[in-house]
Amino acid sequence: MRFLYLLVAVFVLLFQAAPGSADPIFPDTVECRNQGNFCRAGTCPPTFAASGSCHGGLLKCCSK
Repeated sequence: MRFLYLLVAVFVLLFQAAPGSADPIFPDTVECRNQGNFCRAGTCPPTFAASGSCHGGLLKCCSK
């Protein structure tokens, strides 16, 4: 019987927040990818230019 209470508690913890309801961890990364760009550590490839940042400023957002 105690197992049933534990099982219910686990389900409540797993399903208490709706998926996608939280703010993104790195909004700059989401914005970069929504514009069709990509994130990269270091410099962008030769035909691309840095147009912003990703992961809170740790990476560069590269665009054509």
